[in-house]
Amino acid sequence: MKPLWTAAQAAEATGGHTGSDWAATGVSIDTRTLVAGDLFVALKAARDGHEFVAQALEKGAAAALVSHVPEGLEGSGKLLLVADVLAALEDLGRAARARSHAKIIGVTGSAGKTSTKEMLRVMLAASGRCHAAEASYNNHWGVPLTLARMPLEAEFAVIEIGMNHPGEIAPLAKMAAPHVVMITTVAAAHMAAFETIEGIAHEKAAIMDGLVAGGTAIWNADIATAPILAAKSARCAGRGLTFGAASSDYRLVSTRLKDNLTIAEAEAFGAALVYKVGAAGRHFAMNGLGAIAVCEAVGIERAVAAADLARWGPPAGRGRRETLALDEVEDDHIELIDDAFNANPASLEASLQVLADSARPEGKSRKIAILGDMLELGVSEAAEHARVARLPSLEALDLVHCVGPLMRHAWEALPPAQQGEWFETADELAAKVRGYLRAGDIVLVKGSKGIGVSRVVSAIRQVMRPKTERRGIE
Repeated sequence: MKPLWTAAQAAEATGGHTGSDWAATGVSIDTRTLVAGDLFVALKAARDGHEFVAQALEKGAAAALVSHVPEGLEGSGKLLLVADVLAALEDLGRAARARSHAKIIGVTGSAGKTSTKEMLRVMLAASGRCHAAEASYNNHWGVPLTLARMPLEAEFAVIEIGMNHPGEIAPLAKMAAPHVVMITTVAAAHMAAFETIEGIAHEKAAIMDGLVAGGTAIWNADIATAPILAAKSARCAGRGLTFGAASSDYRLVSTRLKDNLTIAEAEAFGAALVYKVGAAGRHFAMNGLGAIAVCEAVGIERAVAAADLARWGPPAGRGRRETLALDEVEDDHIELIDDAFNANPASLEASLQVLADSARPEGKSRKIAILGDMLELGVSEAAEHARVARLPSLEALDLVHCVGPLMRHAWEALPPAQQGEWFETADELAAKVRGYLRAGDIVLVKGSKGIGVSRVVSAIRQVMRPKTERRGIE
């Protein structure tokens, strides 16, 4: 396998010193997933990565990036010694970007970042070698790690950029130096760190600060803060494009659900465009339209990009839809929509709409939502949770179970006929969830990662058996 980093290249990029001529074929920050040949980066997080350097070398790491020599490894030639490990990782990321000939795409937004990144991975990979992180590596260490792992042969790279406090996006965007950026949406997420939705919009717009000269900015035209994004584009981008129902560039005309697909009709600069997304939900069609715009901006034909989009499907926890049998009786099953990875007001509203729009087989099914707290909403958290009970989509639901102290605000505001059970913790609901389900139910599980409603999903799967697996929501 061709080396990703030689000792000399890594030392030059980081300003570090090493004692032997090694070559790394990958970059790792976790000994649990490290493979032989990786450069192990000893970051300090919950634990100090220097504690695991010996283990990494035993597992076959080519070398370790360290700020001091770990005990017992004095004299080892497989150490790249630097002043600061995180700063050195950032230097590796910048060096990887500087030597790359790939078309770089940056993606941010309050919801849909990871799903859109994965759409683009599928679409771009059909036209050339595409690099993207395997998970939501979108923070201060995730972006440089993704860049440092970028193969020399990459023709496209998709870099997801997130934030949870002001001033985080711009330096990451400058590090990535994208040719094209896309903003999926701006919504009330991370409000604990921002006073207004306009503040979030300005932070999301900061991804344009990293654009290469003449680069393209693409954003959602339907959001209230779109003028902020447009103004930023006028200052930073060579070209600005929009997508959405209010867009004159890539206009979403209509969507309809069929089985577990979304079929969309749109217009691109006035020309008709029909495409499919392998998941149920208008929000997926919306982000898919933005992804088509991105692909066209990097030189891929619109029709080709639209056709390749149909091959995408969401991963577990981000809207995957599956059929689970309650027992051995052939038709005794439920539909599970696993959207338990994360939640904010925008993504929760979109997921509830998908549940509301789901077809009832023979009219016998109940539509049930299991909702966990949405975190990091700041002073608006109580109001945002209470607002859930007033969403128009809830009129189509039969029952809502709630988890967490914040989601109690929603539970208390529900009409008595829809009010299921409220639990302080996900584990309490997980222990009883089987008793709340019956044949024909369509069940959505949604909540922020920190509230742990993924354990409810696991409990449902443990007491049931897969009948068929289907592709399904963000």
